Amino acid sequence: MRAINELLSGASNLLFGSILIWLLLGAGAWFTIRTRGLQLRHLVSMVLSVASSRSGAAGGISSFQAFAVGLACRVGTGNIVGVALALVLGGPGSVFWMWVVALLGTATAFVEATLGQLFKVRRGDGTYRGGPAYYMARGLKLPVIGGVFAVVFMVANGLAMPMVQANAMTAALGASTGMNSWQGAVIVTVLVAPVLLGGLRSVVRVTEWIAPIMAVLYLILVLAIIVTHPIQAAYAVGDIFAGAFELRSGLAGTAGGVAAALLNGVRRGLFSNEAGLGGSACAAGSATVAHPAQQGFVQVFGVLVDTLFVCTATALAILIAGRSDGTLYTPGVTGVGDPNISGTLTQTAISHTLGEWTSWPMTLLVLVLAYSTILGAFSYAEVCLDYLTRTPWVTTALRIAAVVCAFIGGGAALTTVWTLADVLLGIGAVLNLIALVVLTPWALGVLRDWEAQRRYVRSGRMPTAAVRFVADGNPHLPGALPGDVWAE
Repeated sequence: MRAINELLSGASNLLFGSILIWLLLGAGAWFTIRTRGLQLRHLVSMVLSVASSRSGAAGGISSFQAFAVGLACRVGTGNIVGVALALVLGGPGSVFWMWVVALLGTATAFVEATLGQLFKVRRGDGTYRGGPAYYMARGLKLPVIGGVFAVVFMVANGLAMPMVQANAMTAALGASTGMNSWQGAVIVTVLVAPVLLGGLRSVVRVTEWIAPIMAVLYLILVLAIIVTHPIQAAYAVGDIFAGAFELRSGLAGTAGGVAAALLNGVRRGLFSNEAGLGGSACAAGSATVAHPAQQGFVQVFGVLVDTLFVCTATALAILIAGRSDGTLYTPGVTGVGDPNISGTLTQTAISHTLGEWTSWPMTLLVLVLAYSTILGAFSYAEVCLDYLTRTPWVTTALRIAAVVCAFIGGGAALTTVWTLADVLLGIGAVLNLIALVVLTPWALGVLRDWEAQRRYVRSGRMPTAAVRFVADGNPHLPGALPGDVWAE
């Protein structure tokens, strides 16, 4: 087991330490250029798409529900612990580079969500399935590669991810109540079993409410810190910009220098917003919308919420607390010899600035974030399984296995499983990014079709409600689209 864990750790470090960083950055730049800065040109359209995304499901999964599932996975415990680790290792400047990566990632998020919609397939129960496995099979004409992606993503999200997040939940329960891990595992199982066994529809009904509400409550909590500490908040924002370009000494993290700020900010930003990793495309492809670009814009907004709002909120909470009491966080000092302090840094910062009463709300927040991540990740796994087979008993077996894995992961610290999940997700991300680049003309065609119809709307020649996508004879597409989902 030691040899296996070392092998998996080496593969994980290679994937997430170099290969994926360059692939994700390169893809984000490529899509930003090819879409002519879509994230800036169509910012208003992103907001309007989310505002109107609750309607139009017609018995299927609504655009907003698909958005909430993606948000449930994006906004997780990594937004609390991961951002704290970035500040420890890279200093305040790492937050600036997280913003930069998020802006690039929005273009990638648009492309993968749009392709997930474009190549989706219809199911007999009024819902759809789409995502990387489907556009690899139907767009690239490589069903075997789509199958490989489906297998690795299903195992990572449906079996390994419940273990990882259940362990985070039992750790939070143990820290607050003193209960042992197996007692916590029973509670976690009771919470996740009814939803997971209910399948995709059950998952989206829960995440539709839980993910946005918890994100808003967390932002309100940090806003209270900013309002009650305005001077420290202003200095914190200044530290972010100064640290990004090393304009003032003493703002580097434990790794030191502007290079450390850039590297840690890029890593945190890339793996927090999940743009290009393939998961949100699974959620996007399940939605019922009139035009594929609509879901692309909705998923882009999820990237902005994750990084520009939630991750920034965590960073400001820590930096403000550090300004109030240097013993809580000092760049280059905090975490020296013990970077694991990042695990509790955010909770400590919030309790210091708002009071000890926040310890229980923060524990509840960690629980809910981990819980929603289990649900969101499982929805990705079920979409991938649906690509492989629609045999009912196999689907039921996956749901039961996910519940069992949540119980085992909650009670036992399985380091090898965590590393395996990273490796599988990394392999899936590499396959997904290659497919996205090759299929770029299809995403651009959908965008051009949407822009052409919007010009008619603005000119008054057609109502907004008439904007819809038809693939048959569409001059913007590079070829004939397989299937009848987008037929006349």
